[in-house]
Amino acid sequence: MKALEEKILREGTVLPGNILKVGSFLNHQIDVDFLMEMGREIARLFADAKVTKVFTIETSGIPVAMATAAAMHVPMVYAKKHKSGNLSGDLYTTVVHSYTHNTDYNIVVSKDYIQPGDNLLLVDDFLANGKALEGLIDIAAQAGAKIAGASCAIEKGFQGGGDRLRAAGVNLKSLAIIESAEPGNIVFRDDD
Repeated sequence: MKALEEKILREGTVLPGNILKVGSFLNHQIDVDFLMEMGREIARLFADAKVTKVFTIETSGIPVAMATAAAMHVPMVYAKKHKSGNLSGDLYTTVVHSYTHNTDYNIVVSKDYIQPGDNLLLVDDFLANGKALEGLIDIAAQAGAKIAGASCAIEKGFQGGGDRLRAAGVNLKSLAIIESAEPGNIVFRDDD
């Protein structure tokens, strides 16, 4: 998505540790109109996939997933990083390692919201090492649900998570794939 690449170049900053800061439009302050445009693009990419639900992980994945679900006119479900008091009954659970926060989360989803027969589109804001998507795939497998595909707004191609998921057969379509990122120099992967 050329518009996203241009926005990253204009508003993004590379921090130490290959952290891309895009808080001005994606994950601290939200550019709502642009976010809805990203959701429409993801919906276009998976228009023929017969998606029944969009599935993400809290917190920063929620806006992109919601925009996508709105464009596809399907429900959105998100895995919580902590079991809260309002989650009761049977749960699907798995452990996910966060690259950004360098911590493990026990993510949970109520069995009421992911069912056998669901065809899930996994959506997140960033893809680095692929652990968040792997966690969502694990929960889908526990539920007996299918994976229609996956999409991330920004993929850090140099970290290999997306390439590993594609090699494992996941239909992954990221809106922008960064090949390298250094302060003042972001290089995007050429479109295939």
